Amino acid sequence: MSAVPRLLEKVYDKIIASGNKLTGIKKKIFFWAVELAKQYKIEDSERSACYNLKLKLADKLVYSQIRQNVGGNFDIIVSGAASIQKHLVSFFSAIKMDVFEGYGLTETSPVIAVSCREKYGREAGTVGFPLGGVEVKVDPETQELCCRGHNVMQGYYKNPALTAEVIDKDGWFHTGDMARITDKGQVVICGRIKSLFKTSNGKFINPESLESKICESKLIDTAVVVGEGQKFAAALIVPDFNNLKLWCNKNNVKYTNPQEIIKNQEVRQLYWKEVESYNTFFGATEKIKKIELIADEWTPQNGILTPTLKVKRNEINKRYKEIIDEMFNS
Repeated sequence: MSAVPRLLEKVYDKIIASGNKLTGIKKKIFFWAVELAKQYKIEDSERSACYNLKLKLADKLVYSQIRQNVGGNFDIIVSGAASIQKHLVSFFSAIKMDVFEGYGLTETSPVIAVSCREKYGREAGTVGFPLGGVEVKVDPETQELCCRGHNVMQGYYKNPALTAEVIDKDGWFHTGDMARITDKGQVVICGRIKSLFKTSNGKFINPESLESKICESKLIDTAVVVGEGQKFAAALIVPDFNNLKLWCNKNNVKYTNPQEIIKNQEVRQLYWKEVESYNTFFGATEKIKKIELIADEWTPQNGILTPTLKVKRNEINKRYKEIIDEMFNS
């Protein structure tokens, strides 16, 4: 099957929720198996014999039942449209629902690179090797990924001016995405060039890299980093209310509803600590300095997400203008 990362996140959350309902030794075995899966290395040579032995035991006790519950007959899952967290790739691959990542645009028919079963053809965090017959390069100044090959469109219909903006005289199509190519030849997508913003200090920030990192937290459902023209970066965060409710129950915090719980000071402190822990991965000018919790559900139906579940940044800036302004003015 093919899927957007958001779907796989939801499936993973359901799996974890089912484990939380267990008790005693069954629960301990379940979460031992989950943690083992998250350490999974895709290349056979990178897994020890001891790890593989544990993996077989975990498969018999836990993974086989998970596979059965989601259909029981998977070969591969191709994930696209957005980046997927590395621990999800490891987890699903460990339980024999191998995750392949792909990348491309409509203008490139629509694939440029995709994971494959060759050596190092599938590695978490990369979209694999370019397809046969497709050349790729990264612009040394802008880090923009460009591609050339039989997959590239002839042009936009009756719009030669727009075509000339994206396809240069040498036939290179400019994707608008920042990327790097590993020493093994794998393509790594780093974010949209148009998503970059500059603070008032003249420093560029890549919000997608910040968002991807902090959304590794099981307490965070979605996040959007803002700060165009401001002194620092800030974030709007939609909590994962299911996991937040579990945390509240364990810590004797009364959970009422999403609108009320995000005002609770203990909860707000919890989320700030979460963000601070991920801030350590970034430089001083990139760190998130303020956050605001949002109780709304972000969906395609209410116009905040695209059909492929990407956040519409312009819509976020418009809909939450007062909250954003308050973060930077207080």
